[in-house]
Amino acid sequence: MATNASALSAHGQLLRLAPHARANANQSQNWFGYNQGTLEQGNKLFNSITGDWIVPTATQHTPGQDEFSSDWIGIGGGCVDSGCTVGDNTLIQTGTEQDISGGSASYSAWWEVIPGPSLTISNFTVAPGDHMHASIAEVVSNSNVWKITLQDLTRNETYTTTVPYSSTHATAEWIEETPLILGTNAGFAALPNLTSPAFDLATTNGQPANLKPSEEINLADSNGNAYSVASAPDPDADGFNACAWSTSCGAPGSS
Repeated sequence: MATNASALSAHGQLLRLAPHARANANQSQNWFGYNQGTLEQGNKLFNSITGDWIVPTATQHTPGQDEFSSDWIGIGGGCVDSGCTVGDNTLIQTGTEQDISGGSASYSAWWEVIPGPSLTISNFTVAPGDHMHASIAEVVSNSNVWKITLQDLTRNETYTTTVPYSSTHATAEWIEETPLILGTNAGFAALPNLTSPAFDLATTNGQPANLKPSEEINLADSNGNAYSVASAPDPDADGFNACAWSTSCGAPGSS
């Protein structure tokens, strides 16, 4: 999808299934990564999530168009059951943005609670190769007050905010996304070329996430053809690689 240099993007949209996706196909129009749901996890509710990733390098994929991508962790917004027949309309998240506009790359950090707008974290430098650590945790169980923390461990930068938000606590995810384009070019953004960010140290409720291959989500086109995929979990089952513009993706080594 061609866009212009003034296009605005909205991070962290709810998961949209690919139009021709079948049950258990784990295909999305806008996400690739891993998703856990309360029904898929035996009625587990999610009160906290953490994850690390390496900020990918973004380069132009298609000449003449603007291209956008986000890497983030979140609670809500994904598949509640393993077949992805039940979705969730709440979402709280934080992450990084890697965009191409006018042929040039830009990088930033943000947080968001749906349906509010994404908020850029000012005075926070993000660059390719930076090691990010993110945490979202309910301050007191069932309080619906959340502490959001994003750290750039490479640059020793930390941002923390505490916000009230009524969450279903129903899903948890570690995602690379094509954000939504706002305005006259409304629709999901084109994806730039990206080096493969390794997600790692994924936890929920203070315990290792124990990711399973069945929880993988791949990015697919309108014909149901996957074109950006997540790898199998790493040997610790707490991380994976996300490979843009690829139909195969090797798993990382242990933490």
